[in-house]
Amino acid sequence: MKFVKIERDGQAVWGEVREDTVFTLTQPPFERLSYDGASCPLGECTLLAPCEATKIVCVGKNYYDHAVEMGEGVPDKPILFLKAPNTINCPDGAVHAPDFVQRLDYEGELAFVIRRRAKDVKAEDYAGYILGYTCLNDVTARDIQKGDGQWSRGKSMDGFAPMGPVVTDEVDPADLAIETRLNGKVVQSGRTSQFMTKVPELLAFITASMTLEPGDVVTTGTPAGIGPMHPGDTVEVEVEGIGVLRNVVK
Repeated sequence: MKFVKIERDGQAVWGEVREDTVFTLTQPPFERLSYDGASCPLGECTLLAPCEATKIVCVGKNYYDHAVEMGEGVPDKPILFLKAPNTINCPDGAVHAPDFVQRLDYEGELAFVIRRRAKDVKAEDYAGYILGYTCLNDVTARDIQKGDGQWSRGKSMDGFAPMGPVVTDEVDPADLAIETRLNGKVVQSGRTSQFMTKVPELLAFITASMTLEPGDVVTTGTPAGIGPMHPGDTVEVEVEGIGVLRNVVK
């Protein structure tokens, strides 16, 4: 199934996507599907980020080639960090950094949304905890990240996690193509088969330490090719079978 979160009459509403139509729900699609009887053409909807995140759990250096390009060694276990809820941005939302940021980077990623409370999940049970998969740009103030010596501020500025356009369970996270384009030029290209820690093991690793709530987001790391973006640039993150996340830098 494919789900979106849309704005309707000033309110956020979840919906199921069937072909080009959104059938709206009375509640988030975590426990059960409850339709409100309304629908609208997908092309006429204002899309919001398809989550209810209390936190975004991120993985650093989950692709070998990206770990190498960062020049800090290949980790022997997942490196976790958090992005705060204020980073959540719409699928077509503008990305903007404060004036003091000198380098603003894109990081295209596959992310997934949690459907039920997850604690001490076994890797073989992972699928029952995931609502679906989506695209995410882990926007990073690189100079701030490096200057601070830790990642919180550089990763958690307002609007630094655009995601969408849909969340879907119709893909297999084991081997999906992922591509980031800057003004139409391909700057990142990889496959999720290159993950050093796969989605089942990643969920088990995270939930051994922290509880994930329905609507929380886990994002799985970025392939090689990270780089700067500037005001006026358009950044697209495309994941096979999911769609294209497109944002303009302001």
